[in-house]
Amino acid sequence: MANKYEAVKSDIKAILKKDGYDDGNLGPVFIRLAWHASGTYDKHTKTGGSDGATMRFAPESSDPANAGLDKARAFLEPVKAKHSWISYADLWTLAGVTAVEALGGPTIPWAPGRSDKPAKGIKASDVPPNGRLPDAAQGASHIRDVFYRMGFDDRDIVALSGAHTLGRCHTDRSGFSGPWTYSPTKFSNQYFIQLVNNTWTVKKWDGPLQYEDPTGELMMLPTDLALIQDAKFKPIVEKYAKDRAAFYADFAKAFGKLLDLGVKRQAKI
Repeated sequence: MANKYEAVKSDIKAILKKDGYDDGNLGPVFIRLAWHASGTYDKHTKTGGSDGATMRFAPESSDPANAGLDKARAFLEPVKAKHSWISYADLWTLAGVTAVEALGGPTIPWAPGRSDKPAKGIKASDVPPNGRLPDAAQGASHIRDVFYRMGFDDRDIVALSGAHTLGRCHTDRSGFSGPWTYSPTKFSNQYFIQLVNNTWTVKKWDGPLQYEDPTGELMMLPTDLALIQDAKFKPIVEKYAKDRAAFYADFAKAFGKLLDLGVKRQAKI
């Protein structure tokens, strides 16, 4: 990667630790930003994806699935101000890549070249509609609908779900609450280990359906439990729970592909 992008990565790393924000680290929300900016891609219409940085515009900016990501974008503004030449689309995806690596995850294949849609003259057709991102309250068929639309297979789906090894849910964003693992700022295969080896029961509370472990400290979403309830997903989950290297390799490949969906590069990198 060219030195100027390494400089951007260094500045992103420098702001990752954030006292008072979640578990003291911006990495998980930067990964979510990169993920959600890219996960709107539709292979049939060839619309959506990270190219264009269209989360700056409605209705994508106000998609309930993107609640809280305005904060992630704001945290990156000082980096953008320092490196004004980089597009938001490249910055957001590079922030996700940097966060994965800084938190102990694999090296993610990434190349620049994404452009930003200009605010002036933006058309409704330039912005993907709401409803393309995963709904955590749904099951296996919904998960496949969303990921197959992007061009992923079942192994990719499970690998990408492993991003839940980081971060936590918030009632003021998704409506759900709590972390998936005891180490929400360390990339690992703990998500799969907990999913397979822990006991999950319905949480009794006033919020949406979610599951908790016997301690009540960890949680899983309906889409998470679907991975061990589905006959095709479950063996992949079990493999990743036992083989961290296999998970890292598959996650790196799938996440790199996700961030590149729909990218129309104007020149050679």
